[in-house]
This record gives sequence, C-alpha cells and structure tokens, in this order.
Amino acid sequence: MAEVREICSGLFFPEGPVAMGDGSVVLVEIGRGTVTRVAADGSAEVVAEPGGGPNGAALGPGGKLFVCNNGAAFDYTEMEGLTVPSQPPSNYSFGRIERVDLDSGEVEVLYDSCDGRPLRAPNDLVFDAHGGFYFTDHGLREERTSDRTAVFYAQPDGSSISEVIFPLDAPNGVGLSPDGSRIYVAETYTACVWRWEVGGPGDVQTPPGLLPHGGTLLNRLPGFQYLDSLGVDGDGNVCVATLGSGGITSLSPEDGSVVEFVETGDIFTTNVCFGGDDRRTAYITASGTGRLLATEWPRPGLELAYEG
Repeated sequence: MAEVREICSGLFFPEGPVAMGDGSVVLVEIGRGTVTRVAADGSAEVVAEPGGGPNGAALGPGGKLFVCNNGAAFDYTEMEGLTVPSQPPSNYSFGRIERVDLDSGEVEVLYDSCDGRPLRAPNDLVFDAHGGFYFTDHGLREERTSDRTAVFYAQPDGSSISEVIFPLDAPNGVGLSPDGSRIYVAETYTACVWRWEVGGPGDVQTPPGLLPHGGTLLNRLPGFQYLDSLGVDGDGNVCVATLGSGGITSLSPEDGSVVEFVETGDIFTTNVCFGGDDRRTAYITASGTGRLLATEWPRPGLELAYEG
C-alpha cells in the first residue's frame, strides 16, 4: 500500500468526502456546520453553511450535493490533540436531508420526517442507478436511553421517503454493491457490517429470522474498534472507516474477510471516497486531527451514480 499523505489540515471534524472532476474534494465540516471545498493544492473554501451537523454527502441530479444533516447531534471536546465527539448534545436542533447548490451555496431541506416520525440524526447516503438514494439515521444517545433507528429510501426531488430497514443500532455507513443488488450498512457500536439483497428501487429484502432487521452479517470486527462511514471499491470490497484502530478496513464481499487495513494515525477516521485517475486515489477524512488524507488504492474505486 502506498504512503498516506496529507492534503489539507485545520478542518473541524471533516466527513462526507466527494471527489470532484476538477481534482478538488468537497466535504463537510461537522463541527463548523459547513460544506467546504478542498482544492488540489490543499486550500479550503467554505461553499455553503447549512448549520447543524452536516455529515455524509453525495452528488445527485443536476450536480447538487445531497447532505445528511444530523442536527448538531454531537458536542466536540479537544483532548490531547484530538477533536473528540460526544453525546448527548447540548445544541441539538433536528435531523434532515438537505440539497445544496455548490455554486450559489443555497441549502434546501428535502426531508425532516418519515411517516410522521422525525429524522433524528441522518448520517450517510448513497444513490442507486434508479435515481433514488438510501440513507442511514444514526440516532441519538441520551444520558440513559438510545434511539432505535433505520435505513430509508428517498427521491431527490423531495416527493417520497420510506423506511426500508428497521430496527438498527446506530447505523452509520451505507453502500451498494457494484451491480446494485446488495446494500451494506455499518453499525457503529456493534462493529457489525450487515448486508441485504435488493430486489429493486427501495426494495430491500428482509426475510424473517432471529434478527428483526433480517440482515446477514458480513463481518464483526474484534477488539476496541467501532465503525463509521464506508465506500465500495471497483471489486466490490466494502471499505469501512474504522474508529479506534484508526484506518480503513477493506472487507471481501464474498466472505467478509479482511482484504487489507490502511492505517491513518487518527483514531477518528470517518470516511473514504475514490477519485483521481481511474479512481485509484482514496481520499480519507481523519476527523480527530482535522485532516483530509489521500493514498493510492490497489484497485479502482467504484464509480458512483452522478459522479461519472
């Protein structure tokens, strides 16, 4: 594996990286409530200010950026050179899905509830080939209670949203297999990556069984490791940001075995996306140290919907 290099520093808990065609990376700074563009030379510019807690992001129709906003679901503390997130939050507003115009900075709220239930802390999203998108709701952990949350499927024009997987324990990263026939979800605190078969747009197969959500376990990482957001590479490997050990763990879609682990040196490594020539550059958010990193990936990344 090639060396991990720093592209940009001084970011306030960056997440949701999206590799752009001009060589820049658009990401969010959760702690600042901004959408920020990092140029190829490492300079950073705020392009939108949705407030709250912008989290996972993806390009959608018309070149708009679709953002999971967790509503400031975390507080942040500086501790031994790291920015450390914690719950319960002191300034929580509400969770929502937003559409951001990267040229004007305009922010529109598309969804803040489903079937009359408010979204708690949307976290990560992925578009399918049919134009809709799946997103996770990480939920809140209060002093003595914790949300049971879900995965949703929604349309990018704000016309339709439905709950498709329930219940889950702090679902975080979400991704699709290269052919779109399988969805992967990482739960943060259980350190589990689950998979489900997909029959069509928003049609997640949840067969009855011992687990109420009907998922099949791909892998449960051992030791002091938690899971954050994820990406999928061109071979279908599930590349999940791993908290604690601090890096990206690549899992085989066949049996869930670890293909490789790329260490970043930041225990709050939160996300990965692919860009550059042949999508062989992995861009990684090292949130605890406020950096955007990059490394050459051994395989091309998966070309996502609306990023071609």
